This record gives sequence, structure tokens and C-alpha cells, in this order.
Amino acid sequence: MKNIIIFILFFTLFSCSDNDTDPNNILPNIPVNETVFLNNPQYIDLNAVGGSAYTQGGISGIILYRAGTTNYIAWERSAPHLSPQNCSQMTIKNGIIMHCSCDDSRFQIIDGAPMTDDVHYAAKQYRVDILGNNTLRITNY
Repeated sequence: MKNIIIFILFFTLFSCSDNDTDPNNILPNIPVNETVFLNNPQYIDLNAVGGSAYTQGGISGIILYRAGTTNYIAWERSAPHLSPQNCSQMTIKNGIIMHCSCDDSRFQIIDGAPMTDDVHYAAKQYRVDILGNNTLRITNY
């Protein structure tokens, strides 16, 4: 009996993996390194908390969201559960939902979580660094 418990413990311990890679292999992993100047007119909505804007970069573009006074979030516009195509480019609805018109799926803008039952991947997030008062750098490294 003791040997069985040791075997089960040993098997459990070594069968676990510490894999930090993104399990979503639908979207390609491309380098992202974009600079956004917040004083440009296209980003005027980012002057207020809760504001959002679109910018270039990523696979199909990037959604920017201002979550706090010094907190910006960047999301890939490609829906995470579909291969990139024209209709899978997400748009912002009601200021707090990212919407994919291919299958009418929805994602929360604050954390990228899917709001549609059959979707199992969250939106792909990018890193946002604040450089000075009016500049953001968006990267995926």
C-alpha cells in the first residue's frame, strides 16, 4: 500500500508541467512594438478614464483602453478564437465590450474575458508602458 501511495505521488509530481506559453495557437505570435502619442487627435478619447481608441500594430490592429488615471490596457483586435479575417477584427461596443462580427462573440474590455458561452480563449493582451506624460509603448515582450 505504501508503495502505491509513493508511486501515485511520484507520478503526480512529475506529470505536472510548468508551461507559461499561451495555449492559444490560433493567432500567430508576431512581434509588437508600437509607440502611441496621446496628444494626437485620434487618441483624444484616451484622455479620460474609460476612454478607448484603435491603433495600428499586432495582427489586425490594437484596441487601447484607459482603465485608470495611470493604467492603460492594450488588446489585439483579432478575435482570439478565430483565424484572422476581416470579420474577426473586434470593435468596441458600449465602451466596455469588444465585439466580433463573425460569430457575434463578445469580450470584456477590462480583462479580455469571453462573454460568449462557446468561446474558451480570452482576448490577447499586450504590454503597455507609459513613457513620459503623452507617450505609450505597446509591446508583446
